[in-house]
Amino acid sequence: MTQSPLPTQAPDAGAEAARFNPKLRVLLGTLLPANIAMFMVWGATASLLLSLQIQEIDPDKKETNLSLVLTVGAFCAMIAQPLAGLVSDRTRSRFGPRAPWIVGGALVGGLALVGMGLGTTVWQIMIAWIAVQIAYNFAQGPLSAVMPDRVPSALRGTFSAIIGLGLMLGMVGGQMVGSLFARNIPVGYVFFAGIALVVLTLFVALNPDRDNRERPRDPFDLKVFLGGFWVNPIKHPDFFWAFTGRLLLNAGYLMVSTYMIFILQEYIGVSKERAIELTPQFALLSMAALLVSTLVAGPLSDRLRRRRVFVMVSAGFLALALLIPLLMPNEGGMALFSLVSGFGFGIFQSVDTALISEVLPSKEDFAKDLGVINIAATLPQTLAPALAGLIALNFGYALLFPIGIVLVILGGLAVIPVRSVR
Repeated sequence: MTQSPLPTQAPDAGAEAARFNPKLRVLLGTLLPANIAMFMVWGATASLLLSLQIQEIDPDKKETNLSLVLTVGAFCAMIAQPLAGLVSDRTRSRFGPRAPWIVGGALVGGLALVGMGLGTTVWQIMIAWIAVQIAYNFAQGPLSAVMPDRVPSALRGTFSAIIGLGLMLGMVGGQMVGSLFARNIPVGYVFFAGIALVVLTLFVALNPDRDNRERPRDPFDLKVFLGGFWVNPIKHPDFFWAFTGRLLLNAGYLMVSTYMIFILQEYIGVSKERAIELTPQFALLSMAALLVSTLVAGPLSDRLRRRRVFVMVSAGFLALALLIPLLMPNEGGMALFSLVSGFGFGIFQSVDTALISEVLPSKEDFAKDLGVINIAATLPQTLAPALAGLIALNFGYALLFPIGIVLVILGGLAVIPVRSVR
């Protein structure tokens, strides 16, 4: 197999004039299906199948039980992300540092999904979901490190757009395809586990890394290891603000999207069957909007050499999207929410990864730093379900929308202090 250069450090600033070579073209083309396959798992499970499975077990306590399972699982994911990155940075193998974890995580995560399909109690499902979260995050963390490993800074907007596109296509595509398995949830879990394993294995095979077994490895230091879960905001303010922006934007969006199937039933007032029918339709609207915004925003960000303004614009669209169901609490309002939020979140995902990759503190441990920044994506998955479930049970679902608006606006404003990236 053709071997790629050893990714000892990210491409430097002298590569600003970089152009696509054959390896980068293959990498760009395969990152899209790899991220789609990865995020189809999350889109189908957390957003639909897991909710329906828990509702079937105890309809009267569906919000409480879903909140519990999602919160515990997301907390484990929050720990797993930086741990996976740090471990993959230190891995030495004939296949390089990332490939073993990408394939291994997909395999173990798939087996955990199969186990989740066999669960008949909330506790069984929770244990399996924890395994799913840890395993797939051990694949996702190293996968996210591929861009700073191999892609020159001048091309990261385009790559970020593809990664963001894969994320959103995977999330909404997972909801669309997942709805086909609403009445046979275990089969759905097997299907998505198989897709992820096959596609991620092909990604690794088509983008071979160099044998790094002879590369020196620093002795393990527990203090350094634990310090890897923290980045000093005073020493690295740009990293802190990028972290904060992603944290708040994701939290505001997840306040609503996590409970979509229940919002349709309890806030809009449709039946469970109608909610299952509407979910893929709304996902299709989101997909159409995000296709447009992602494919335009990423390359335009590269051309203009600006990132922050796109994050702020995306926050504006997300705030508008969250306002719509408050003014129109019906199926039409939720359809418009899906369309506008898809457009706004597509802009955000298309440039946010590029922005973050340019403010990473370390020049050696990219996967670790990306694992830390990915806490900003997984921490809302810990906090948002618990908070949203508490609010919904005590005050109703309507309050989720104004809280979400405040959070996404603050997230857009958070990137203004970033100085090293325009």
